Amino acid sequence: MNLQEIWERIGPTVKNKYFITLMVFILYILFFDQNNLMDRFEAMAKLNQLKIDKEYYIKKIDEDTKRMKELKTNNENLEKFAREQYLMKKPNEDVFIIVEED
Repeated sequence: MNLQEIWERIGPTVKNKYFITLMVFILYILFFDQNNLMDRFEAMAKLNQLKIDKEYYIKKIDEDTKRMKELKTNNENLEKFAREQYLMKKPNEDVFIIVEED
């Protein structure tokens, strides 16, 4: 099948005004419209990333809520937390910080 035969088969379809209008409309929707495909794919990717972030933050909030409850209910845990995180000490103690270098 050569090029001439192919053109004879699809030529009348391509010259049809309705076909041309349809192709222009499809190209406009795909690339130039406000909600084109590129923007749709970017929005879907961003939505998926936000869902992942949401799951992470929900998990983090649950962990922090659990830790907060432990700190409020147990004074030993509160003292341990204060000593480790804020380097607090009792009046008659000295605090030495050991930094490990890699």
